[in-house]
Amino acid sequence: MPEKPEKADKPDALAGRLTELLEPVVDGAGLFLERIETTRAGKYSVVRVVVDLPDGPGDLDLDRLGEATAAVSQALDEADPVKGQYTLEVSTPGAERELRTARHFRRAVGHGAQVSTDEEELSGTITAVDDQVLTLQTDAGPRTVPLEQVRQARMVVSGP
Repeated sequence: MPEKPEKADKPDALAGRLTELLEPVVDGAGLFLERIETTRAGKYSVVRVVVDLPDGPGDLDLDRLGEATAAVSQALDEADPVKGQYTLEVSTPGAERELRTARHFRRAVGHGAQVSTDEEELSGTITAVDDQVLTLQTDAGPRTVPLEQVRQARMVVSGP
C-alpha cells in the first residue's frame, strides 16, 4: 500500500516552507520575495520564485537577478526541502505585471498602467503613490484614485 503524502507535501504547504526558507535569502540579496509557486510537471516539480526590487521605481537588472538565483539555488541545495527532482525558475513579475498593493504601485511610478474602479477604466502614467492614493496622468489630465477603490490594475508597456 503506497504511503499517504504528508500534509507538508501539498503544494501550498511546500510553498509556505519555501517562503520561510527563501525570504531571508532574497532579502539578503537586497530584493523582495513577491511569491513562490510550486507545480508538478509529470514526475518532476517546478519551483517558481518571483522577486522584485523592495520599493520605489527602478529596474531589476539581469546581474542582480543572477546573483539572487545563485543564492536561492544554494539555499535550496543546502536545505533540500523539495522531494525528488525539480526545476528552479527565478524571475521578476514581468513588464505587464498586476498591481495589487501600495508597494506594487510605488514600483510602477513612471510607467503606464490601466486602472479599473467600480465606476471607470483609466489609462495613463502613474506619477505618484502613497499608502492611500495614486495619481495617474491621463490624456484628460491628472487623476487621483484612492487605492481602496482600485478593483484591478496592471502595468502596460506602450509602443514607441
